Amino acid sequence: MTLLRRLGAEGIAHPGGTLLAHLQRVQAQLATWKARPALQLAGLCHALYGTDGFPTALLPLDRRTDLAAVIGPEAEAVVYLYASCDRKATYPAFARADAVFHDRFTGRTHPVEPQPRRDFAELSAANELDLARTDPAFREKWGPELLALFTRFRDWLSDDAWLDCRTVLAAPTDHPRVRQSRR
Repeated sequence: MTLLRRLGAEGIAHPGGTLLAHLQRVQAQLATWKARPALQLAGLCHALYGTDGFPTALLPLDRRTDLAAVIGPEAEAVVYLYASCDRKATYPAFARADAVFHDRFTGRTHPVEPQPRRDFAELSAANELDLARTDPAFREKWGPELLALFTRFRDWLSDDAWLDCRTVLAAPTDHPRVRQSRR
């Protein structure tokens, strides 16, 4: 947390408050899903290098070892994988076990082993669900597309993450409670 404050995360506006608040909520969501500790730490730091959807980088890539010293090399590798994703190129085939990952920093492609693939899917869900929960306009605009994305990612998500994806991203008329109340 000290590193995030030192890098200015609490002074950067983000849906739902500040970037720091968002990072904390993502970590908390991963903890609720009983994610392993390295993934929870990655959730807390997932935007430090910027992302394909959030270009503000708080830490340059040449300081990856600094982050690894604080959160550990395994968690830092998840942060890098998440931040480096070229979403437009990676997402369409991501669910296939033989799909390659497109690194937006290097321009290279590479296969992703099952554990990092699961980590990436779970972190992606935690991040997007936080945005959908804190910003109704975001949910309305992107909810159906994100639900379709996470439906394709289903095999890589925990049961808890998948349940939250369906609950948070389903259109109001698709939500079970709404259907029941309309009877």
